[in-house]
Amino acid sequence: MAILKMENGSTYTKLEEIVQELAPLHITLNYWSIGDNLELQELLAQDSLNDAEKETVLQGLDNYFEQLKQSAGYTSRDLIVLHPEIPNLDMMLAKFEKVHTHADDEVRYIVAGEGTFGFVRPDGSQVELTVQPQEYINVPAGTEHWFYLTPGKRIKAVRYFIGTDGWVPEYTGTEIRVQRQAVVAS
Repeated sequence: MAILKMENGSTYTKLEEIVQELAPLHITLNYWSIGDNLELQELLAQDSLNDAEKETVLQGLDNYFEQLKQSAGYTSRDLIVLHPEIPNLDMMLAKFEKVHTHADDEVRYIVAGEGTFGFVRPDGSQVELTVQPQEYINVPAGTEHWFYLTPGKRIKAVRYFIGTDGWVPEYTGTEIRVQRQAVVAS
């Protein structure tokens, strides 16, 4: 269940309310079921996955990829698997913890673990959205945002791409004013 924290400290946990609060940013947030495939669930419970296991997960979820290919022209996908044992994890994530934009949409389907996206809204206020398993998010190109992992430092996310050229973060220099959420998945 996604959690949206407003700059004033109030929170929203109902998908409909979160979607309404994010509407000015044109962010898409949906619940996408992983299903009841036992092999897929066992793979998602592991900390790390080899390339063959990642491909098994991706193929098990390709119905969503097929929808995105048809509706929005997506051409590729991959599975990113992050956990505390990854060398230099904090250094790798640091480049996304500052406010930035991308030239392309940032599209993620969280299949295990959780992470937090922060956003600068059109009125200048800021919010943070913790996304959790079975949640799909599309952050439109040009949206000022940042990202960090929650304290568990574990996430598995399918990333969808139209191309890969627009993935370099363009830092805006905007200061982050909201306090980090300390959410742990149940």
